Amino acid sequence: MVIDVFELAYIFLATFIVSLISFVGVVTLALNDKILNKILLILIGLSAGALMGGAFLHLLPEAVEKSTGLDVYLFVLIGFILFFLIEKVLHWRHCHKGGCDVHTFHYMNLVGDSIHNFIDGLIMAASFVVSIPLGITTTIAIATHEIPQEIGDFGVLLYGGFSKKRAIMLNFVVALTAVLGGIVGYFVSNLIENIVVFILPFAAGGFIYIAATDLVPEIRKELDMKKYMATLFVFICGILIMWVTKVIFGG
Repeated sequence: MVIDVFELAYIFLATFIVSLISFVGVVTLALNDKILNKILLILIGLSAGALMGGAFLHLLPEAVEKSTGLDVYLFVLIGFILFFLIEKVLHWRHCHKGGCDVHTFHYMNLVGDSIHNFIDGLIMAASFVVSIPLGITTTIAIATHEIPQEIGDFGVLLYGGFSKKRAIMLNFVVALTAVLGGIVGYFVSNLIENIVVFILPFAAGGFIYIAATDLVPEIRKELDMKKYMATLFVFICGILIMWVTKVIFGG
């Protein structure tokens, strides 16, 4: 295989720029804890909506389009079940550290986001291998739908008990899996269609699990009807944002 240095540089730069979007959480450093606590549930709603929208409007349609005889929905269920097992293991480990009153959804969100970012890197690499203009267009599309999701993911980490600085750094480290996906995608570009067709529905199952079993139940705990309706509205907005990016950029 002949390595095109410029092509690889484009892929690395594009995936790294998309990874930097994870730093949107920096703006919260200017907010005091009282204000931040008031908007955390709103961010949870945004994240849940973005995850559901990403699964049903982006990942699943793309998986169905790319599948050739593959039972896409079986892999969705496999992803759902595997994330259920991962969460159980995380909860078990925390319980054995001295207490069982623990939430693991923030760790689950990190796992799900890692897989999602890796897939984004694969897709961006495949696009740049086809042509530089297509790669740039794909990068813009991915960056657009990453912004609301990263804001929501940051809120999930804060809600789960991480400090602002730790949440920002963890979000960035997880975002860097896009760079890894881009590099891997470049060197296996001839196999990328076969890889993505398996990973897409698997990731969709994970997204649905995190949103439906971890984040939505947190929203449901809100007893104040006005706050509940506001969070539900933001949840719907998260879905709509994903729909708008699909309409504008496709995929």
